[in-house]
Order: sequence, then C-alpha cells, then structure tokens
Amino acid sequence: MNKELEHNFVALLEKHQNIVHKVCRLYTNNQEQHNDLFQEITIQLWKAFPKFRGDSKFSTWMYRVGLNTAITLYRKSKRRINTQDYESVQFKIKAEEYDNIEEEQLKLLYKAVYQLNDIDKALVFLYLEDKNYKEISETLGISEVNARVKMNRIKTKLKTILNP
Repeated sequence: MNKELEHNFVALLEKHQNIVHKVCRLYTNNQEQHNDLFQEITIQLWKAFPKFRGDSKFSTWMYRVGLNTAITLYRKSKRRINTQDYESVQFKIKAEEYDNIEEEQLKLLYKAVYQLNDIDKALVFLYLEDKNYKEISETLGISEVNARVKMNRIKTKLKTILNP
C-alpha cells in the first residue's frame, strides 16, 4: 500500500483510537485481553481501510468494524469473552458531600447491561455514546426502525432485570 494511504490511516486511528478502547473495555475483562482485542481491531481496520469509501463518517465506520470484530471473536471462540466485572469499575469522585447512591445505581446498570447478548450490549453502548438511531443502524448494519425497536425491547429487558 502507498505511503499516503498509510499516513491517512495512522492519522485517523490516532485521532479516533478512543473508540477502539471503548469497544475493548466493553468486551474484555483485563488489560491483556484489552490489548489483544485492540490489536485485532486495528488489524481489521487496516485490512478494511482501502475499501473505506467515506459513505459514512470514519468514526461510524470504525465503531462498526470494532464491534463486528469483537462480536466475531466472541462467536468464533464459542465461549464468552469475559467482560469487565462491574465491581472492578473504579469511580473516583472528589466531593465534600459524596452520596454513593448514583455510584450504586451505575453499578447495577453495568451489571444489568452485562447480562445482555453481545448485539444488544453493542446497541446500548452506542446509545449511551449519544449516537442517534441513524448512526446506530449504520454501525450495526440494521435498519433504523429495527434499531429503535431493539432499543425499546432492551429498555424493557433492563427494567425487568433492575426491578424483578
């Protein structure tokens, strides 16, 4: 591949690498797994980059490749890739009057989200990243209507998990 293509890829990857790290945090449980998944996603991005036509934003395309890579690895391994334990999430909030109710609610939400299947988990992740349904549908390769319907079903499922 030519140097210009390589330079463009590296620049875009450096600019948007937090997307890959977020996907890795969602689907891994420790730093070693995170690094392995980050490397695999980077390899898949590099392989697919010459075919990136710019029909969508680079970040949307990057989410799609990253999530598809993570989900594909999960399916190929035929075992669940360990996700981060919600207990290990450290909330470092400096405040004089700290009320841990919000932290406990976040822990419960993480615990509920981790019970979802990987596709639903990806949809929730993108929703919490403030992606609109058009971007979510492009990233996951589903229709916008399907994304909305799935999200409503997931919300109901999460409510059931959180309030049995």
